[in-house]
Amino acid sequence: MRAASAIIIAYLLGSIPFGYLIVRAKQGADIRETGSGGTGATNVSRRAGKAAGMITLVLDALKGATAVVVAKILLLLPNFPMAQAGQTGYILVGHSGSALRDAHWWVAAAAVAAIVGHIFPVWLQFRGGKGVATGVGVFLVLAPIAVALAGLVFILIVVLTRYVSLGSIVAAATIPVFVMVQNAFIRPVYYLAPTITAAIMGAALIIFAHRENIGRLLRGTESKFR
Repeated sequence: MRAASAIIIAYLLGSIPFGYLIVRAKQGADIRETGSGGTGATNVSRRAGKAAGMITLVLDALKGATAVVVAKILLLLPNFPMAQAGQTGYILVGHSGSALRDAHWWVAAAAVAAIVGHIFPVWLQFRGGKGVATGVGVFLVLAPIAVALAGLVFILIVVLTRYVSLGSIVAAATIPVFVMVQNAFIRPVYYLAPTITAAIMGAALIIFAHRENIGRLLRGTESKFR
């Protein structure tokens, strides 16, 4: 029951269409009828200004992070585990080894559910955004160092090309790689398998949501960020 609740809550949090609501409140318009048709920060910036886009970015990231934090609370996992001796990296009263492993898998599922919610929100007939900011929020909780490294990749690509979509696609694709890099060279990622699985699935969802952008990039018709 706790696991099901975590996933449902994560999906519903992810599906809150902040970009749509902000543009609707500010201009009375449907952001999905503008530009790329997404509800994310980049499209909101083009329609309602950079301040509205920044607010959308922060709120979308916050809902992703909140979804994972709530899932951890429901599944009795600490949100800030202290590194200790032992295989798990922390000791949690009330969890056996298998239960602790299962709890991490359910948190990973909730993380993916939050991204699914943003891309396919129930409130907007399953037409949402690209999942980038929500994914950032999710992995800021699960693997913050990997997100920081992917963020550097994003900034570099956008600065060089002015294509936010390209930066988002490549950065999403590097998250699983950087999770492995973090685990191998920087700091262990406890219960690596659930985290890397969530990273791969999240990246796949984000890249899928950018399929039209990929087509425009290949044709040379993608809009550049100014």
